[in-house]
Amino acid sequence: MLNLLQPISERIAKLSSNLYVGFLRRKGVHIGEGTVFFSGGRNVDYTRPCLVEIGNNCVFTRGVQLLTHGYDWSVLREKYGELLCSSGKVVIGDNVFLGINSVILKGVQIGSNTIVGAGSVVTHNLPANCVAAGNPCEVIMSIDEYFNKRKNAYVDEAKIYALELYRKTGKVPKIEDFWEEFPLFLRRDGYWGGLPVKLQLGSAFESFMRSKPVYNSFEDFLVDSGISRERIKQAKNRSR
Repeated sequence: MLNLLQPISERIAKLSSNLYVGFLRRKGVHIGEGTVFFSGGRNVDYTRPCLVEIGNNCVFTRGVQLLTHGYDWSVLREKYGELLCSSGKVVIGDNVFLGINSVILKGVQIGSNTIVGAGSVVTHNLPANCVAAGNPCEVIMSIDEYFNKRKNAYVDEAKIYALELYRKTGKVPKIEDFWEEFPLFLRRDGYWGGLPVKLQLGSAFESFMRSKPVYNSFEDFLVDSGISRERIKQAKNRSR
């Protein structure tokens, strides 16, 4: 939703990630290539643009806030009669994911290849190659540990999705339903249909093409998910 109190140039810029990146760069914010701002995550404090450095291939999801200054000095001003300004540089490395509604406070550096969990408040520096979450945000595991955790979990999650899709719709799922799960059963000679294979894989496309899928076919994946081969055969016959 657009904030009518913002300058019209910023309101227009927030209509898309590319427009917002261009807007911030014109303001003087350093942003690397491939960084994207999802709708609702276009909230970078550019009051001091020289204090913001964002690397390559970062992802700002909905509700993310990046702050380079604070206004807490207003309390001190009223009590002590002095204006004590508050600002700090924020540096975000390459390949950083910022979860929904996370907040990055002034003076923080986040290392490359880091995942920040949803709802986190980042109050101090985070190292590279880690997963961090919480308020205040703390490291909970290394990126290698998280990779292995996901390798052990994502197949079962995809199978649950396939079975629930079948149960809820009463129809055998189609390849097109698996726009993120397709690496489990697709490779060079497979039917890609309308799946955004190259878009989803990005820089991982070549390694995807060289690798072997978990399942020999889409049908094998569905059977392992709990859908009978006979039911799949019936659905194929009806579609002919």
